[in-house]
Amino acid sequence: MNILNSHVLVLNQSFQPMSITNVKKAFLLIYLGKAEIVEKNCEFIRSVNDKFPLPSIVRLTRYIHVPRKQIMLTRKNIIKRDGHQCQYCGKRTIPLTIDHVIPRVRGGKDTWENLVCACIKCNNKKGDRSPEQASMKLMRPPKRPNHIFFIRYSAGTIDHRWKPYLYMN
Repeated sequence: MNILNSHVLVLNQSFQPMSITNVKKAFLLIYLGKAEIVEKNCEFIRSVNDKFPLPSIVRLTRYIHVPRKQIMLTRKNIIKRDGHQCQYCGKRTIPLTIDHVIPRVRGGKDTWENLVCACIKCNNKKGDRSPEQASMKLMRPPKRPNHIFFIRYSAGTIDHRWKPYLYMN
């Protein structure tokens, strides 16, 4: 990967995680005085006369109010939330299906709290019953993810310096 395309965590002035950008955009923010480096990488970018530390985390110099949009309820986002794993047996088999914890025929809705990933075998075993009726247990209760979860997920591998800012310690 080109070093200028490496990931940089962007924090608001209040140190809240906002997004992930690349080194090129982070340098532009720093150069324009819109951000400052919070954590540096051990590498440098060199010019003819100087060298600049590679940022790992930058903080905006002004507070930006960003209204948090609710994460869209989609099949792809449910699979991301559940870690590409069947929530009944824990297997990571492909393809995964989306299961209603409380089946639609029993009044279950299409909500974050009622949808989970399930392998085909578990989904067929459960059928139109509740997990209790099918003698199946969920690995964890389904819940609505927040934007920080998706920042973590979109980064792929997380730089250890990011963990305190992404509430992972």
